[in-house]
Amino acid sequence: MEPARAIWIKDPLGILADGAERGIVVQQGKIVELVPKGGQPRTPAAFFEAGDHVVLPGLINTHHHFYQTLTRALPAALDRELFPWLQALYPVWARLTPEALDLGVTVAMSELLLSGCTTTTDHHYVFPVGLEDAVDIEVGVAKRLGLRVLLTRGSMNRSQRDGGLPPDSVVQDEDTILADSERVVAKHHQRGEDAMVQIALAPCSPFSVTTSLMRATADLADRLDVRLHTHLAETEDENRFCEQIYGCRPLDYLEQCGWLNARTWLAHGIHFNAAEMKRLGKARTTISHCACSNQLLASGSCPICDMEEAGVGIGLGVDGSASNDASNLMQEVRAAFLLQRARYGVGRVSHKDALRWATKGSAACVGRPELGEIAVGKAADLALFRLDELRFSGHGDPLAALVLCGAHRADRVMVGGKWVVADGTIPGLDVSDLIRRHSAAARAMQA
Repeated sequence: MEPARAIWIKDPLGILADGAERGIVVQQGKIVELVPKGGQPRTPAAFFEAGDHVVLPGLINTHHHFYQTLTRALPAALDRELFPWLQALYPVWARLTPEALDLGVTVAMSELLLSGCTTTTDHHYVFPVGLEDAVDIEVGVAKRLGLRVLLTRGSMNRSQRDGGLPPDSVVQDEDTILADSERVVAKHHQRGEDAMVQIALAPCSPFSVTTSLMRATADLADRLDVRLHTHLAETEDENRFCEQIYGCRPLDYLEQCGWLNARTWLAHGIHFNAAEMKRLGKARTTISHCACSNQLLASGSCPICDMEEAGVGIGLGVDGSASNDASNLMQEVRAAFLLQRARYGVGRVSHKDALRWATKGSAACVGRPELGEIAVGKAADLALFRLDELRFSGHGDPLAALVLCGAHRADRVMVGGKWVVADGTIPGLDVSDLIRRHSAAARAMQA
């Protein structure tokens, strides 16, 4: 069988790569050539004329809760900090059905794709009766849309009657959680550089799971060789909870449970002190920075520059669509840039830092070094943006314009060498019908 025809993405307006002024050549899902200024491809290839496009590595989303697209801007949850915000939303999330979840996931993944995201994680931890196959539903949507995913089998087993936050209706017992975790890994987890679907294990947070489940999940992840994920150091309330219940700070608790290692990436990481940052760096545990959610819930700001100086890898996450009210990763890049620029100043944070967090940094969070970079041998996951909107008129540097002028919609997106977004649309997706059905499901849940 002859190899698939190569594609030369030719003469881009701008590209986030050195030595690729005339573009790149992709073949069989990989980047096989960078074409320098004045050069020609060595590989025979058809070409895609990219003169109107800025080319980025596909953006990678490291934290989300897809189902929350069904509860955006919910009146009962407005103007609340994290704990009361969760208490307002848990009863609504308890009404999730398989059909509603499918719609919520489809909306979230579609938004992400259209924002230039080629790989996403999800943290699904709400399992009311009838929604036991939530991860399977998510896998089905990802395959329909062509998005690369690392889906986490989340969990909660500490309900209100045990001193936790969630109601009894959305938690499961430890044996059920561990058995299903093993099931979904066996059924769906793919290995290798071409993997499209991977699974990680993700107890929700210190205030919604037991110590026994935390430790057992770490042991299971080690045995199955999959990654670990949870929320940590998001709020001062969490610090107080851990000190009151466990007699230590959240990172100490994490280490006691066997989680402080390179297998783990953590959402938020706002309230670590300097010594804890050094421990994270030494352990090679990474952090997903969720700028929009942290601002909306007034949780604080992840100290990214201090983290990186301590050796901690940083990626970006949009977080749930009820705490962000969006699933747009390109907008998250700008939000992270502005938040960290305001914190650290002009000399320490540039637009290229923000793009790096969403690409190479996020790839480290998900354990996929073959992603997040335009280089020979890396996956052909790419996001192409046009600069023909009013917001870009008068721009100079095209890469800077994406961040500073507020790019939010990709014109073309490629995953594994295949176009999954063309001319700003997802082929075969009826967006109007999706909005109609999704909105109806949201109204039914919120009624």
